[in-house]
Amino acid sequence: MPAPDGLLVVDKPAGWTSHDVVGRARRLCGTRKVGHAGTLDPMATGVLVLGIGRATKLLTFLVGCDKDYTATIRLGQTTVTDDAEGEVTATTAADGVTRSALDAAVAALTGELEQVPSSVSAIKVKGERAYHRVRSGEDVVLAARPVTVSRFDVLDVRVADAQGVAVVDVDVAVTVSSGTYVRALARDLGSALGVGGHLTALRRTRVGAFRLEDAHSLEELGALDGPEVVPVTPLAEAARAQFAVRDLTQEEARTIGYGQRVESAQPGRTEPVAALAPDGTLVAMLDESGTKARSHVVFAPAGS
Repeated sequence: MPAPDGLLVVDKPAGWTSHDVVGRARRLCGTRKVGHAGTLDPMATGVLVLGIGRATKLLTFLVGCDKDYTATIRLGQTTVTDDAEGEVTATTAADGVTRSALDAAVAALTGELEQVPSSVSAIKVKGERAYHRVRSGEDVVLAARPVTVSRFDVLDVRVADAQGVAVVDVDVAVTVSSGTYVRALARDLGSALGVGGHLTALRRTRVGAFRLEDAHSLEELGALDGPEVVPVTPLAEAARAQFAVRDLTQEEARTIGYGQRVESAQPGRTEPVAALAPDGTLVAMLDESGTKARSHVVFAPAGS
C-alpha cells in the first residue's frame, strides 16, 4: 500500500540533489507520483517540501511561497558559481571591511531589488539550462528580475584564512521571495564591498508554512516499517496551513466537483483559495479574482 496523499517535509542532506531526494521518496512512499516544491542545490540542506500522490497538484501553489534561510557568506573570494562548489577566480584580503560598511551593504540589499541570477542557475536560456551553457564554456549573463529580501540579518562575523589571505565569513539569516538566489546575494554583497564574495553554506529553514521543525531526515524515513506510515501532512491539513480557506456548502462542493463555477466568496482576491467540503475534504484550489470562482485544480470529483 502506498503512502497516503499529502505533503512530506524532508530535511535534505548535503550532497544530494533535489531529484535524488524525490527518487528516494518514491521508493519510501511506494509510488512514482512524487514531486518537490522548489529545488535546493546539492550543497544546500534543509526544508524540501515533497508532494505525494494527489498532493503533487498542490506544489504549483507552494513554489511561490517566501522562504527562510541561514547561510555563510565568505567575503574576499569570488567563484565561478557564486558558491563553494565553483572554482575560485579571485582572492582579495577582506579583513579591512568594517562592520559599518558591512551593515550598509546589507541594508542596500534588503527590500525590493532587481537581482541578476547566478549564471549557473537552472533558468533556461533558449531552451537550455543556464548552468549547462556555462559548463560548456559559454559566457552567460542573465537578465535581472525583481525579488524581495524582507529580512537580511547579520548573525556573526569572523576572520578566516584562505591560503594565507585574510577573508571574512559572515553568518546571515534571510527571508526572501520566490526566485531569489541567496548565492547571488553573497556575490552582490562581496561586490558592493569591493572584495568579492560567495556562499559557503546554505540551509533552508522554512518554505511558506512548513518549517525545519516539521522536517524528517532520510535516515528517519528509511527506518519506517512501510509506505503507509510515512508521516505525510494530509491534503486538507496542508492546504489549511498555507492558503486562504473557503468552507463550501455541500451543493457548492458538488458543483465545483463537476468542474462548474460558483460565486466568489471574496471577488478580487488574487491568492489561491483552498476550497473545503463540509466533511473537511479538500475539493479544489480556486481562483476568486473574478465574480465567479473557477478551479485551478480539482481534487475531489463530484459524488466522491
